[in-house]
Amino acid sequence: MSIALTLGPTFFHWPPDRLRDFYYRIADEAPVERVHVGEVVCGKRMPFSDPVWPEVIERLERGGKEVVLSTLAMPALSRERRAVEEFCADGHLVEINDVTALPARAGGPFVAGPFLNVYNEATAQFLIRRGASTICPPVELPLATIGAIAAACPDTEFEVFAFGRLPLALSGRCYHARLHGLHKDSCQFTCEQDPDGLVVETLNDQAFLAMNGVQTLSAQVQAVLFSPADLDAQRIRRLRLSPHTCDMVAVARIYRALLAGDLAPVEALARLGDLDLPGTLVDGYTRGAAGSQPVACL
Repeated sequence: MSIALTLGPTFFHWPPDRLRDFYYRIADEAPVERVHVGEVVCGKRMPFSDPVWPEVIERLERGGKEVVLSTLAMPALSRERRAVEEFCADGHLVEINDVTALPARAGGPFVAGPFLNVYNEATAQFLIRRGASTICPPVELPLATIGAIAAACPDTEFEVFAFGRLPLALSGRCYHARLHGLHKDSCQFTCEQDPDGLVVETLNDQAFLAMNGVQTLSAQVQAVLFSPADLDAQRIRRLRLSPHTCDMVAVARIYRALLAGDLAPVEALARLGDLDLPGTLVDGYTRGAAGSQPVACL
């Protein structure tokens, strides 16, 4: 079976014009089958991005892309929970990133996002019984473990987080606000200053993590570059690319060539390395090693 490409939701606080231009280009040029839109990280950003989504969705669908509405991973306020419920009632496919959204979807099909704790077959089957048609497991799972879960759920698509800074954690506190001496409630949206997140360094000046408002990301960039045969052997049906300010059309084209067998993994690694990425390329988690291990193209 062929392996599809997905563009995941944008984690960062991009201004409306940047969001619009980014997704218009994705609609016209990126060789991806599915595109996620919507705010996942911080509900305070939604008033800025929500007005953009209707025209973005129309443009993406006109470009032949399947659109998925991604929902908040940590809805805390009543207005945020209402927004999740409204998304779940929409006719589009929805990505659920918090289990409290399951009742609102009422058994309809959904994508189980990487913020859900799907670490074993039983959890995957629990979500499948409630409508999960695609599961993107947490980023720290090795590829072999994902393959074992997928083997127990043969009728469900499994998707691997294949490119981008890894989403590691969410907090009730806003790191960007604290850095600028502000409270979370009056953050002044300082996270907009860092469109790929802000690197956090150790005392030895080593890039350790990246912060994005209330979100903790890896400082490095995940790059899953297994051959199509290796992915197929683990029953992987989708690769997810996470948006960054680098040329995401070029990223999608590299992955499309890799999946088509037109690029060897080592060639794909070299081409990704030529792009203006926010960090070094790693893939340790997929091999059961430390996540910060450099990509190993065998």
